[in-house]
Amino acid sequence: MTTRPQLRDPSTFVTGIVAVALFVVFAAVFLNAGFGGAVGFGADVNITASIGYALMGLLDVAGENTAGSEGFLAAFIIVALLLDAALEGSVLLATRDSEGGDGE
Repeated sequence: MTTRPQLRDPSTFVTGIVAVALFVVFAAVFLNAGFGGAVGFGADVNITASIGYALMGLLDVAGENTAGSEGFLAAFIIVALLLDAALEGSVLLATRDSEGGDGE
């Protein structure tokens, strides 16, 4: 026979009440949030070129048929450095020790 959970510990009441209150706050914010209408691009705008120029910070030489945007050169370099560090770390972890280890 199974027993039902015991909820007599006051610390579980506090955690449960905080979780329910947080859910109520999130639900109220979500239900009362207003979403604006969809905004599209013009028919002659080259979106792919706009993304490339924005990533490299070259929007001033982009030309007429690109969408206006902010430059993301710093974010592009930071992501490139993080991916490079992850790749080097994975290579370091994947290399086998030629001496010692588990005998392989």
